[in-house]
Amino acid sequence: MAQETPVSDEGGSGVRLPSLLDSLIPVIALMALLALSYFLFGSSASSGPNQVALLFCGTIAAGIAYKNGMPWDGIRQAAVDGVAAGLPAIMILLAVGALIGTWSLSGTIVAMIYYGLKILSPNFFYATTALVCAVVGFSIGSSWTVAGTIGIGLIGIAISMNLSPAITAGAIISGAYFGDKASPLSDTANLATATAGSGIYTHIRESLWTSLPSLFLAVVIFAFLGAPGDFDASRALARIGALVVISPWVFLPFLFVVGLSLVRFPPFVTIFVGALVGGIVACFHDPSRVIAFAGDPALPSALAFLKGVWSAMATGYTFRSGDVALDTIMTRGGMSSMMNTVWLIISALAFGAILEHAGLLNRLIAPIVDRAKSIGGLVATLVATCIGANLLTSDQYIAIALPGRLFRPIFAKRGLAPVLLSRVLGDSATVTSPLIPWNSCGAYMAATLGVPTTAYFAFCFFNFLNPMFTILFAAFGLRVLKVAARSDRNGDADSSQGAAMAEPPDHTGRAY
Repeated sequence: MAQETPVSDEGGSGVRLPSLLDSLIPVIALMALLALSYFLFGSSASSGPNQVALLFCGTIAAGIAYKNGMPWDGIRQAAVDGVAAGLPAIMILLAVGALIGTWSLSGTIVAMIYYGLKILSPNFFYATTALVCAVVGFSIGSSWTVAGTIGIGLIGIAISMNLSPAITAGAIISGAYFGDKASPLSDTANLATATAGSGIYTHIRESLWTSLPSLFLAVVIFAFLGAPGDFDASRALARIGALVVISPWVFLPFLFVVGLSLVRFPPFVTIFVGALVGGIVACFHDPSRVIAFAGDPALPSALAFLKGVWSAMATGYTFRSGDVALDTIMTRGGMSSMMNTVWLIISALAFGAILEHAGLLNRLIAPIVDRAKSIGGLVATLVATCIGANLLTSDQYIAIALPGRLFRPIFAKRGLAPVLLSRVLGDSATVTSPLIPWNSCGAYMAATLGVPTTAYFAFCFFNFLNPMFTILFAAFGLRVLKVAARSDRNGDADSSQGAAMAEPPDHTGRAY
């Protein structure tokens, strides 16, 4: 066990630096308990057992921090602050639950499926899904919004075509995260540039060098995974048309969401407004269904409409037609459906916050950074650090900001341009977050798309290829930019001049 070096905190009391063993204990405990959780509970591990494991390991980390001289009040406050930082994500989750409920009630989701069956071919469905999500994601800069809108419809189309929901979810996530990391509207891209000290447009241009080949290969793989082209959509279309009123008007909620996203409304406001518009459209488009769902014939029509929409937002919509496949697709949503995911995010963020507060993450990372001598080794170390931060802190933003702060002076010391750091942060921290079941992004994607993280994990080809490409580029010396103060035509400066290490902006009010 390494000798502990006493240091002083701001209040003058002695706080010892954590030893390597201190840092390893909660990490090893978490890995062991999560593995045991999936062994004992299988796919239901995220419905409680994983949360217990995270809170237990958070308690271990808190005990180590206290043993090293940190006061309980500070440890407790760190956990509270960590959970508070995730409240925007939790609010968005609840808004998505409401949106799915009202879009099911209004027929928006089933209309997406109906028209999708007319347009999309099973042969290239997965590849088309990835490309569509990439274009929409680049346009609005939010992977969460892509998954929570067209992603839901694409999953429904896949089920109707007897295609794999898991592969479809992988294609949605691949395309959505290409857009998320390559769009100047993306908050993760802006955080990466703020942390690294680069410029957003320089960052986007550099990101495309590794993102476009990754997306191209992912789309090629998805094209080979296409199903035989003998699917007959006519029966599914006739079945839907006989049971549900289909009209282009039900796409109004979707257009509202896209429009608000393009003008940079906060995601929570955008999605919640989309949910409300979905409820309004339901009342005008198919009022009899809303009244029937309210289940109270004695109520006046106005109150029945209110109760039906309110119920869909709170507990989801239930469709009973006798057609099992269609009932499964349309019975969805409600804020209550997101509660397991909210519980998981709260537990994971509390654990990650305590690890960071106790200095355990820094203690684990520092020896690894010291051993990275070549540029290729340095980039590979940063990628591994970002993935590790996603695993341990369960938060995409911490996985960008924390390694960015740690590696920024190292990149500067070696004469590497800040844009290289910001690009690698996006190529690793951003894209790997949905691959981890207890990460807020993985939990969100699983809850929104209705596909467990463990099921879609193997099909997120872009999310695997992108970190590999950024390591290969560095290993072969491609796009390894050196420090050079310059300004592009957009007035976007990219320079590491100035020794002041500015902290990244406070993202406790961040928008996913």
